[in-house]
Amino acid sequence: MASLVLAGNTSGSITVEAPAVAGSNTQTLVATTGTLAPLISGTSVTASGTSVDFPNIPSWVKRITLMLNGVSTNGTSDPLIQLGDSGGVEITGYVAGAAVITAGSAGLSSTAGFPISGSWSASVVFSGIVTLVLQDAATNTWTAGVSGGRTDASGAFTGGGYKSLSATLDRVRITTAGGVNTFDAGTINILYE
Repeated sequence: MASLVLAGNTSGSITVEAPAVAGSNTQTLVATTGTLAPLISGTSVTASGTSVDFPNIPSWVKRITLMLNGVSTNGTSDPLIQLGDSGGVEITGYVAGAAVITAGSAGLSSTAGFPISGSWSASVVFSGIVTLVLQDAATNTWTAGVSGGRTDASGAFTGGGYKSLSATLDRVRITTAGGVNTFDAGTINILYE
């Protein structure tokens, strides 16, 4: 029979509890070696200024989810997601694109960040999810997927891309192309694991 070993220290505790339902319950752990990383939620922030930063992301993070709710800007520059490391936010080298989902709509490509949508205007309000996944730890390459909805006639948007960083990711920024427009509504939060 296998054994269960729990280790702790004087600064914390470990609690194992049985579920509060009658009967037997089984949780099977896969045979692997690794680190069990928690799902950490940030604090929702109001979208304002020319960028919204989420700094101090731990080095063990492999997936990041950004949640944007009712976000808009005061101009026509497309919103972008930019990644950073100990050298700062990187503003070049992205291979990415996004488009609104309508017949005949034009897409948008970007080397300055992961675009959220296309055909942007100050009247657009958007909500959606941006998922960033560490694709290759040796090259610090992150892959992005973007999806969500808009309040204008375009209705929905989608996008994606990838970016290799010069070092381990430790921050994410939401801004606009060229950093010229200001966020004027909505909230943004982050989950990482």
